[in-house]
Amino acid sequence: MSERWHADRIAGASGLRRRRGRAFGPYMPPRLDEDVRKALETGRARMLVAGLFMMLAFAMVGGRLTQFAILGESDQHSPVAHRTADKPLKPRADIVDRNGEVLATDLPTASLYANARRLLDPQEAALGLVTVLPDLDYDKTLKKLRSGRTFVWLRRNLTPREQLEVTALGIPGIDFIPEYSRVYPHGPLLSHLLGYVDSDNTGIAGLEKRFDGTLDGADAALRLTIDLRVQHIMREELRSAMLEFKAKAAAGVVLDTSNGEVVALVSLPDFDPNHPGKARDAARFNRATLGVYELGSTFKVFTAAMALDSGVANMSGRYDARRPLKVAQFTIRDYHAKRRWLSLPEVFIYSSNIGAALIAQDIGGKRQQDYLRRLGMLDPLPLEIPETGRPIVPSPWRAVNTMTIGFGHGLAVSPLHLASGVAAVANGGIVHEPTLIRAPRGVTGTAGQRVFSESTSLQLRKLMRLTVLNGTGRNAEVPGYPVGGKTGTAEKPGRKGYVGKSLLSSFVAVFPITQPRYVVLAMLDEPQGDESTNGNATGGWVAAPVVRKVIGRMAPMLGIAPTMADAPELRKLQLDITSEGRELASY
Repeated sequence: MSERWHADRIAGASGLRRRRGRAFGPYMPPRLDEDVRKALETGRARMLVAGLFMMLAFAMVGGRLTQFAILGESDQHSPVAHRTADKPLKPRADIVDRNGEVLATDLPTASLYANARRLLDPQEAALGLVTVLPDLDYDKTLKKLRSGRTFVWLRRNLTPREQLEVTALGIPGIDFIPEYSRVYPHGPLLSHLLGYVDSDNTGIAGLEKRFDGTLDGADAALRLTIDLRVQHIMREELRSAMLEFKAKAAAGVVLDTSNGEVVALVSLPDFDPNHPGKARDAARFNRATLGVYELGSTFKVFTAAMALDSGVANMSGRYDARRPLKVAQFTIRDYHAKRRWLSLPEVFIYSSNIGAALIAQDIGGKRQQDYLRRLGMLDPLPLEIPETGRPIVPSPWRAVNTMTIGFGHGLAVSPLHLASGVAAVANGGIVHEPTLIRAPRGVTGTAGQRVFSESTSLQLRKLMRLTVLNGTGRNAEVPGYPVGGKTGTAEKPGRKGYVGKSLLSSFVAVFPITQPRYVVLAMLDEPQGDESTNGNATGGWVAAPVVRKVIGRMAPMLGIAPTMADAPELRKLQLDITSEGRELASY
């Protein structure tokens, strides 16, 4: 019995083992238990690592959500996020004139924003805000406050009083960001030079744009060549003439002949850079540097200088101005025709287009282009503002272009181009690139490039003085300050040729003519003559008086002593002119 019991037990165990084999897989011998244990341990380790990674990911997401709740969805791009130690809030550097007068500066201010998620009652908040800030639009403000966003701008650059009144409302979710606001204390006086900035204090026009990176956070002010006093005089006199003669626009320049420094530069109409969004496009346009025009007889300064300097003419040369000059299909006429042979000085002082065309023909197109290129008349000026115009140059440059450019038609340049070229003619023959930036103390400017000889420069100063004494520039004479200059009256081009009644009238002057220090230019766009000018709207009638008034006011201010009428240097210059005039009058 005992043996059978043991046999049955063994058989039962075998059967159980077989059943388990069918249900749970084949029987594993005891020697495989160690491999199973190692596999289980590896699985547990992998699950532990995966769990840790998942916990870290959830922690990062949770932290980011918390950051969003506090700073907003786009905090890395918001003004709040930028106020960090890596990018501290710093004011933009000042811009000052040559005497240190502030022209542009930054003032600390505060800007208003809202976290719409923290507002208890957006409608009540909007009502309160528009009450203390009436310029806010209620509907737009309410829409922002109901947006659910964690950062929305409401108003930039609040005054201290406005900030105090908003704070007194005690609205949760409304807060301020410290900022700087760009301020131009003199309003429109230098608008085209300074330019302006956007709401983020980034320069987008004028010097503000050109030196944006330099001004941003700089410690030293940007010092200009501009004299605020002279700028004010030029703007005031131009504006007065513009109103008197009902001109569409005007431009003016005062340039230092010795180094190209721009002492004053005005374009009218102008605008207030404190509120650039209110400016019309016409007011933003800089006519002194960006506008290019055919400036008429003022170009005869260059034609005479080229002829004398190259030797193709002299003071005794004569030119047949008895009748209009026909060139191909064009006819060249004189505005006040003398209908006789004219000497070179007479061509200049009577502003004869016929005589200037004949002189230019003798100069030749190639030589004319070379002189004009060296004077900078064929390329944009390398000025420190973006708004500079490219001259309109004839292509191809035919013989008729050479002749018309001789009296200022067919080549369009900016008023500053003209002033810079005349400075080179008058200062001894050296051209200097015009500049708006004052050189540091002890640093001298560039030597410049010689274009004309000193003797040519002296002869042209005589001709310019003669124009003011006896020619078309009589209205530019200033007692005590001998002036030389040249008038310019150009018909504006239209769709079907030149428009006779649409004039561009200008006068460019050099003073003191005995030892030139400044070039002064005034230009009026489409002036209308009145009783005081006998109905005339030419440069001698409407622009020359502007130059006279500007020189009369600025000269004493700049410490320029008046010249006595019997001063040896002035008397010698005038005696030379008188002698030449008498000699040439016999022809």
